[in-house]
Amino acid sequence: MAKLFGFSIEDTEPLSPSAVSPVPPNDEDGVDHYMSSGFFGSYVDLEGVYRTEFELIKRYREMALHPECDSAIEDIINEAIVSDSNDSPVEIDLNHLNASDGIKKKIRDEFKYVKDLLDFDKKAHEIYRNWYVDGRVYYHKIIDLKNPHEGIQELRYIDAIKMRHIRQQKKDENEKYGKNPMIPGQDNPMDFEWPTIQEYFIYNPKAVYPTGNINATGGSQGIKMSKDSIVYCTSGLVDRNKGSTLGYLHKAIKALNQLRMIEDSLVIYRLSRAPERRIFYIDVGNLPKVKAEQYLRDVMMRYRNKLVYNADTGEIRDDKKYMAMLEDFWLPRREGGRGTEISTLPGGQNLGEITDIEYFKKKLYRSLNVPPSRMDGEGGFNLGRSSEILRDEVKFSKFVGRLRKRFSRMFIDILRTQLLLKNIVTPEDWEIMSEHIQFNFLYDNHFTELKEAELMNERLALLATTEPYIGKYYSQDWVRRNVLRQTDDDILEQDKIIKDEIKKGIIADPNAIEQDMMLDPEGSGGMRPVDPASLGATEGEPDAALRSMAVDTSAATQDANIVKPKGGEI
Repeated sequence: MAKLFGFSIEDTEPLSPSAVSPVPPNDEDGVDHYMSSGFFGSYVDLEGVYRTEFELIKRYREMALHPECDSAIEDIINEAIVSDSNDSPVEIDLNHLNASDGIKKKIRDEFKYVKDLLDFDKKAHEIYRNWYVDGRVYYHKIIDLKNPHEGIQELRYIDAIKMRHIRQQKKDENEKYGKNPMIPGQDNPMDFEWPTIQEYFIYNPKAVYPTGNINATGGSQGIKMSKDSIVYCTSGLVDRNKGSTLGYLHKAIKALNQLRMIEDSLVIYRLSRAPERRIFYIDVGNLPKVKAEQYLRDVMMRYRNKLVYNADTGEIRDDKKYMAMLEDFWLPRREGGRGTEISTLPGGQNLGEITDIEYFKKKLYRSLNVPPSRMDGEGGFNLGRSSEILRDEVKFSKFVGRLRKRFSRMFIDILRTQLLLKNIVTPEDWEIMSEHIQFNFLYDNHFTELKEAELMNERLALLATTEPYIGKYYSQDWVRRNVLRQTDDDILEQDKIIKDEIKKGIIADPNAIEQDMMLDPEGSGGMRPVDPASLGATEGEPDAALRSMAVDTSAATQDANIVKPKGGEI
């Protein structure tokens, strides 16, 4: 096979030879069909929706230009990517990563470098929109092949219709057709020759869908690029029947087509039925059919007046030779009728009814997972109680969260290449560390925050109600788990933080306060005058004893001057 363009990062610890599977490796991105024969698959859709992924991407881009669809897309992107003049739209979160502070600092620095390469702080909206509309995004990682330890030098955006992800079965040089993994007559399945899959990308600057034998055509179908040299992030939606990656706009194809048709039909109906037209009944007597038609035509041409004013040139021209759909009707009437008559055909009724259009607009917004309440934008924005929040808004917030998780895979891919090239981490360590690296996006949807705040208020109110019964009917552990809903990790973490804050003097020790309360069982709290000389104060500094008394930690109840009962004296 021809040599691939770019670079590859090999795994230093591949699977053991005894760890075999008849299922080829895949990323669940729709490219599960691998080319054992070396041919691209051609898909024919009998419903006429799409034949190839390239046609699908072009359809998505056409849909994004429709005003209603564009408005819904902007709502989604504005929720997912919050542009702020002071903060970056996304930051890396390493709180759950078990690594040294030095490694964490290097990872944060490299992530900032990656964002600078993408110019993400300025182009975040455009990058996210390209990924959402196309359902995938490609970037070429450019490195110095002579100095790979310097990391990624540049990230270049690649149009999605110019790239194709390929999984192909590797063949031995001496084999012509390759081995069939399912050999009949074998008793031991482990003796089968399982296929080895090679992954790469094909880049075609002409944006032509590649067909034919890849091995035979070679570079005429495009440039083969290695997997590690391309950033590849998809939507995660897959058509398993056709083995193709879908975009988030795919569900809205039918809804948008229906909305377009109903709008066009409404315009045509109103143009044709809005004006009132006249009906001329012409008495033709006993004339034969041919002469009756000729007579009707003569009368029509004699009384017909079709002068048109041209607003561009200011001229008036006669367009009698053109037939329009808004003209009058001329009908012959035989002898014995009521003679020549002119009547009026009324215009269409209920032309202001747009209920059907509103229905299809809501259907379009629902297909894009956008709450229909955002469609008109006439209602005011209210930050009230969470009970007043629509359920659609909560679902929309969760949908945006899933989009962010999926889009973060692009950062994971770029960060992996950067850290491995600079030898900051090893491939084995990255497999463990990548599971604990999170990304925090700026959040502008306050509905989740309001819901959490209200839940916390309800829990604290319930805790205050339960407090008199702690130690009598309920244990502290039960209250923390069932009232405050703290997990085992939360309990351990909070206990550790409280102990540390007591040690630093940030908060008072509850045990010391309890001891002082025991030393003052009456709890009178009264202040009695105390002779400063008895506390060792000098004549020049009568307040010294009082100052030392104020900082005495044994008087946490602020009753240091109270005469203690004899049982408390030392």
